[in-house]
Amino acid sequence: MTGSKHLLKTSELNILIDCGLFQGIKSLREQNWQPLNLDIAETDIVILTHTHLDHCGYIPLLVKNGFKVSLLEILESMIK
Repeated sequence: MTGSKHLLKTSELNILIDCGLFQGIKSLREQNWQPLNLDIAETDIVILTHTHLDHCGYIPLLVKNGFKVSLLEILESMIK
């Protein structure tokens, strides 16, 4: 899968699971320049399933657009 981004809304939180870049053929990569269909100000938590670009490469743009990281936790299995 490429460009993985899934928004889970609960009654209390908006959780973004992964925020990846699209990779592969040009038509996929061009999607990286489309506006993110997400209100970053209303996103409470970002959970990364793993640290490949297609799952976490959009993080710099989230931060640039106002997402505040208050706690960054890297699972030991992600850094091995």
